[in-house]
Amino acid sequence: MSDAHIRIPVEARDRLARIASFEGMSLRGYLSHLAETLLTPEERAARADQTRAALRAWNGYDPSANELAESDAELDRRLNEAGAR
Repeated sequence: MSDAHIRIPVEARDRLARIASFEGMSLRGYLSHLAETLLTPEERAARADQTRAALRAWNGYDPSANELAESDAELDRRLNEAGAR
């Protein structure tokens, strides 16, 4: 496997290195792990579509775009409230 060089601020590199160390990994290993486990926007959208289809088949749940937006806004409100504590 060939390596790639990515330029990031030193502070970001140091932070990622500390996180990797806490996880018992090298920075290289940690970044590889992130790349393997995080979803791309396309993968997230596909997973959301699959989840909505499964819910619709299971119990008929099929929210409108407006209902989804309202749910997202409520979740954001609750997360902000919890973060303020």
